[in-house]
Amino acid sequence: MAELAALEDPKIRKVNEKHGDDHGVNLGKLRTLAKQLKTQQDLARELWKTNDTAARLLAILICRPKAFERAELDTMLRETHVPKVHDWLVNYVVKKNPYSEELRLAWCTDPDPVVASASWALTAERVVKKPESLDLTGLLDIIEAEMKDAPDRLQWAMNNCLAQIGIHHAEHRARAIDIGERLEVLKDYPTPPNCTSPFAPVWIAEMVRRQHER
Repeated sequence: MAELAALEDPKIRKVNEKHGDDHGVNLGKLRTLAKQLKTQQDLARELWKTNDTAARLLAILICRPKAFERAELDTMLRETHVPKVHDWLVNYVVKKNPYSEELRLAWCTDPDPVVASASWALTAERVVKKPESLDLTGLLDIIEAEMKDAPDRLQWAMNNCLAQIGIHHAEHRARAIDIGERLEVLKDYPTPPNCTSPFAPVWIAEMVRRQHER
């Protein structure tokens, strides 16, 4: 914890707080520290218990993702109120855990929109890597009915899933683009130069163009 405190940078904290992340540690330096510590599951659990954002990010980097039980991951997700911790936990730990599919299904109807957003993040990965047995038409039905009025974090995750369906499944592309155009979710999202807009129709068109260029 002392090492993490020494990495604190007020300027970084100020930028992060605009995104809801309450830490001021340079993530490059955090990853360097994680490489020095290597995998330490017990230490990761102790760091998580501190409820400190930088400590939890470090815990995610040094943990053993497959070592967590389903109930443990469910509790951890519900404890994450900081966007960066939530994203890292889902992407670096839950996706690599044997219970990821069970948790995806359990979280999809959770009344907490942040928990439900984790299910959509896991679903988006399955759309890309393992679409077998997914009802893509049904997913589009839900997105069409609920994405427009969903809370920010849930809306973002549903929009990502919409885009991935359009990018990777040509038979659903026209409908995915149509849904995006009608709902206009993230249409005016500020996008830096040389970055792809998260507005689904633009995102889908750009990624499909790149696929064709390969």
